[in-house]
Amino acid sequence: MKNHSYKIEAKEVEKVFAADSDEEVQALGPMDLQVQDGEFVCLVGPSGCGKSTFLRIVAGLISPTAGRVDIRIKQDKSSPISMVFQDYGIYPWKTVEGNIRFGLEISGVSKSRIKEITAHWLERMDLTAFAGAYPETLSGGMRQRVAIARALAVEPEILLMDEPFAALDAQLRQLLQDELLTIWQKEQRTVLFVTHSLEEAIVLGDRVIVMSSRPGKIVLDQEVPFTRPRLPELRAQSDFNEFKNELWICLKGEVENYLGRIDSFEQKNGSD
Repeated sequence: MKNHSYKIEAKEVEKVFAADSDEEVQALGPMDLQVQDGEFVCLVGPSGCGKSTFLRIVAGLISPTAGRVDIRIKQDKSSPISMVFQDYGIYPWKTVEGNIRFGLEISGVSKSRIKEITAHWLERMDLTAFAGAYPETLSGGMRQRVAIARALAVEPEILLMDEPFAALDAQLRQLLQDELLTIWQKEQRTVLFVTHSLEEAIVLGDRVIVMSSRPGKIVLDQEVPFTRPRLPELRAQSDFNEFKNELWICLKGEVENYLGRIDSFEQKNGSD
């Protein structure tokens, strides 16, 4: 990889949070990560390892305690970064169409262009018939479609996704994975994607980053060996499952470490 092509570059990033007591909790780092322009990178790791924290640092929602993240964006982009959350993050008081339009409106896009872009994403995400509906009337899968449409409508250079399909059932999750894959293979945006699912990471990503238990550090940075475009049938291939097992061997130790900490904490508090 050549340094000039990095879209995101994290250098010795750490995050420390204040706990309820006087103690501090180191949630993340030090962590170094480079993501190239147009690359789809997936972060996996045990719960509490700092995956979501790192994503929020990249988004500028929180600041690192140490280190820095450099984002290389075009100067003329009004919406360089979009983020999709697990809990949808859409506005309940706005309709489906209103949610998709929102980012375009605050970016000063012309009304005619807003109408054109919104219509495109309503159709692309199969939401046209629900344009006037409010989020509370929609299923979880449809709300997540709205969230993705809103994020992509502003044409971000970087798309950050924090376990966007985790709350969905297995069938719907696979459908939205395939939809996102189709969109990405056409749009080629830079994506940083947090997930607990190795299968999801392999299907979607160019690289899979395995993080340690807290404080989160990178223990494996592995390129996905499957060519694009990727089809749904990839999941059934023997080499897919072999690669998944290789990643699981690395991840398993970190998950066991995390579970060991929970047991130790419960035993300690149970003996007080």
